[in-house]
Amino acid sequence: MPTMADVARSAGVSVATVSHVLNGTRPVLPHTRQAVLDAVDELGYTPNTLARSLVTSRTRSIGLAVSAISNPYFTEILQGVEAGALEHGYSLLIADPHDDPDHECKVVQLLHERRVDGMIVAPSADPRELVSYLGRHRVPTVFLDRVIDGVIDEVTGTVGGVTEGVVGGAVGGVTEGVVGGAVGGVTEGVVGGVVEDPAGGPQRFDQVCAENTGPMARLVTHLAGLGHRRIGLVAGRPGLSTTAERITGYRQGLTTARLPYDDDLVVHGDSESAGAERATAALLSLAAPPTALVTANNAMTIGALRALRDRGLSVPDDLALCCFDDFAWADLFSPRLTAIAQPSREIGAQAVRVLLERLAAPDRPARTVRLDCTFVHRTSCGCPDSGERGRSARSSQSFQTSHPSQPSQPSQFEKGNVS
Repeated sequence: MPTMADVARSAGVSVATVSHVLNGTRPVLPHTRQAVLDAVDELGYTPNTLARSLVTSRTRSIGLAVSAISNPYFTEILQGVEAGALEHGYSLLIADPHDDPDHECKVVQLLHERRVDGMIVAPSADPRELVSYLGRHRVPTVFLDRVIDGVIDEVTGTVGGVTEGVVGGAVGGVTEGVVGGAVGGVTEGVVGGVVEDPAGGPQRFDQVCAENTGPMARLVTHLAGLGHRRIGLVAGRPGLSTTAERITGYRQGLTTARLPYDDDLVVHGDSESAGAERATAALLSLAAPPTALVTANNAMTIGALRALRDRGLSVPDDLALCCFDDFAWADLFSPRLTAIAQPSREIGAQAVRVLLERLAAPDRPARTVRLDCTFVHRTSCGCPDSGERGRSARSSQSFQTSHPSQPSQPSQFEKGNVS
């Protein structure tokens, strides 16, 4: 196997020059750089990553801890992380924490022991031990999908960060358009937390996630605008920031539509299909069941549809349905599912970029990056089929600046109100 010294002899340069060319550690004259690269190609030289890590204290590897097996949503995020890491010359070590706090700590420790340069983690509903471990060991970390500001406050009594403003995007974090189109923008704002390290100085955590509150409110106001007065919510696992933010969005949507909040209409499906099936059955058993339903992730949408099928109910004739999370086969259902689409792959790619920025500038302020979602208007909400796949509806600001008209009392959905 050729060595760096062989490359240096072939190119007529020093070993140090070869190192500078391959590692980008110092500018090299263009003709010298090309001579080195030609020698690398001719000899088939492959850099010794292990030897390089001993010199630089960097392994050029990233640890990724997400529940990719148990949650299909994270599969697309994983693809974004992988592409971003590969683009920048990093390898990826992947572990599945199964959304279990104890297992989460074990797999993160194992990744840390493999000397990864940094980590990208989708924290569980109780990440206190995780935050404590990462803080003690000063592991450069980006939290993915779920924010942990309140957890940091609970562990350390300190929360910090900066607001970096809006880098584009729609009001409320919703862009209306065809799924798969361009993401409307990125909001960088209130912000990653600070954990005091025993050795002195802060341990900063960055965060990358999607907007949750505004998009969920958009679904609720859309259903209210179609005449629904009792709108149920199948929420996710308690303790997750995504669950809390989407419940907040649900309540904001009701307030915008001038509808009262009814605690009986909010049930938890624990972010998985079986739990959502049970939760939806409970909603349908109410004396005054909902006429419309919002599910808070893709797995729970499947569970809700099973519960409706078991009762012989059809969508949208018997109950209108909107879901948070679009997925590849949502357009194949009959009716096709009206959904909020998250920019999953971009979330993963953005997490890599933020982590690499942290590695390059360890002392910069922590930040949270929020990416816009897309409202994908189909037919499960009860709107007529326009014949356009994934058609966009009105302006993305309309759900905040207009209020659905208040119908004269009906407690049940009146099909005549559908527009």
